Amino acid sequence: MSPSAVAVRPQPPGGERARRRLALIGGSLGNLVEWYDWFVYASFAVYFADDFFPGSDSTAKLMNTAGIFAVGFLMRPVGGWLLGRAADRHGRKSALTLTVTMMSAAAVLIAVAPTYAQAGYLGAVVLLLARLLQGMSIGGEYAASATYLTEASAPNRRGLGSSFQYVSMTCGQLLGLGILIVMQHTLSSAQLHSWGWRAPFLLGAVLAGVVLWLRRRLPETEAFTAETGGREQDGGREQDGARGTLRSLWEHRRQALLVMALTLGGTVAYYTYTTYLTKYLIGSAGLAKNTATLVSFTALAVFAAIQPLAGLLSDRIGRRPLLITFALGCTVGTYPLMTALGSASGYWSALGLSLVALVIVTGYTSINAAVKAELFPTRIRALGVALPYALANALFGGTAEYIALWFKNSGHESGFFWYVSGCALVSLVVYVLMPDTRNAVLSPEEARTEAPTGAAAAEAVR
Repeated sequence: MSPSAVAVRPQPPGGERARRRLALIGGSLGNLVEWYDWFVYASFAVYFADDFFPGSDSTAKLMNTAGIFAVGFLMRPVGGWLLGRAADRHGRKSALTLTVTMMSAAAVLIAVAPTYAQAGYLGAVVLLLARLLQGMSIGGEYAASATYLTEASAPNRRGLGSSFQYVSMTCGQLLGLGILIVMQHTLSSAQLHSWGWRAPFLLGAVLAGVVLWLRRRLPETEAFTAETGGREQDGGREQDGARGTLRSLWEHRRQALLVMALTLGGTVAYYTYTTYLTKYLIGSAGLAKNTATLVSFTALAVFAAIQPLAGLLSDRIGRRPLLITFALGCTVGTYPLMTALGSASGYWSALGLSLVALVIVTGYTSINAAVKAELFPTRIRALGVALPYALANALFGGTAEYIALWFKNSGHESGFFWYVSGCALVSLVVYVLMPDTRNAVLSPEEARTEAPTGAAAAEAVR
């Protein structure tokens, strides 16, 4: 199917457009709260690290909190497996509801965790348990929202629709950073360190309750209802029982390995230029905490705004050109960008360099949800996205900040820059060799409308 064929596809009726808008809003708002709770930990770590870990070495304390941040990623494959299976067997909507419930409970645990002065290392244990629960929740949330937003979008707008996953993810981080900026200007440093850092976690629990109410009212996607509604014709219980299983995922192991490989460079770059950026500007460039936070906030606001533009571009020209541009830019640009950021002298220079980096990363973030969802058939789509993505994040995304701090602590900070470039290079090779997924067919209705040809189209609706 040519790009022009996509462009002239008849628009859906008004009722269908309204349903898709509701799905987009509901899926995105829930994703926003999930990632707000996830990222607020990293945003406020510089204020609560002293409360849970004794000692005078500030870098060591941050490494301890970063270690717990990384451990949360270890539970993402578990959450991806359990909640991805649930999404494939019981629906995308039910999995989305469960993930936000788990995240709310974890936020409450962090908010009430006792400090080292109050209970020794018990507080760190509570922090660890909460992050493990959050890891399970996020492991399922990514796949459930990626699948839901992709399936709920019009076929010629899946890049645009799925781009709102990172819009909402980034807005969640912006919300956390915005609250941090307000608190930095209204509370003293002592107040932030003693009790102020707990407030954002309590707010996250409240927001999660609101989203839980909203997500219970979302419509299920047509792709899922059509696939499950026809299971009697597809073999009855045998076919129904195969949905969302590891056995079915093994049948698509090539696609699963592809998801891991294409995630590698993207997740390392994303966490480098988002969650680690503020700490890098403070610890290496020597910027004040308030200035570094404002740089991150402004850069991320622009980053969120350009995601739909890149997603829409991928609907026009395909996914691979954007992925290749990202990986090439990250491979050759990380060392000079990070070196320059380490020497940034003020707000504007740091902001300009951060924006260059995030524009490059947009080639991955804006469309990776759609690319992964488009690789799998409906009966295994959520698990196929969830488990390999979560494994890649546990191994590379969650450890990025810890590795960066390790290189810094060992006196070889630039080694981390080469590490990021190497990860991007691996993904670049994958992007060059993989097929473009833009024309994949995700539902029987799309198959009837588009009359696709080829093995890929047949596989997509199998």
